[in-house]
Amino acid sequence: MGRLVHFEIHVSNMDRAKKFYGEVFGWSFQDWSEYAGMPYFGAVTGNEDEPGINGALMQRQSAPPETNQGLNAFACTMGVEDYDSTETNILNNGGKVAMAKYALPGMAWQGYYIDPEGNLLGIHQPDANAK
Repeated sequence: MGRLVHFEIHVSNMDRAKKFYGEVFGWSFQDWSEYAGMPYFGAVTGNEDEPGINGALMQRQSAPPETNQGLNAFACTMGVEDYDSTETNILNNGGKVAMAKYALPGMAWQGYYIDPEGNLLGIHQPDANAK
């Protein structure tokens, strides 16, 4: 055992984070704050019959990451159908480019972004013609 079954994204502004992830990736949220004892929203990331996991947005308990700070966490990457339109959606919803789109030759397009809460996230579009 040891398979990843849940993720948590630490956020300072819950409404802003729910809007960003809802608008960009189509996630929906369930209020689990009563169980967690703090603002905590379960994130439903897709259909149960598709590969992937669900997670949560939780209230940040310490200072947010500083600009240009090295990654000190797991980086989550979301699979997308259209890299370019997802990037546009990220940028239009307050995200910033951390590492521009690049090819994983013969496999996919990959890139990394900073969400409005200062967290790193990746997007990945499979494409056997990427080069």
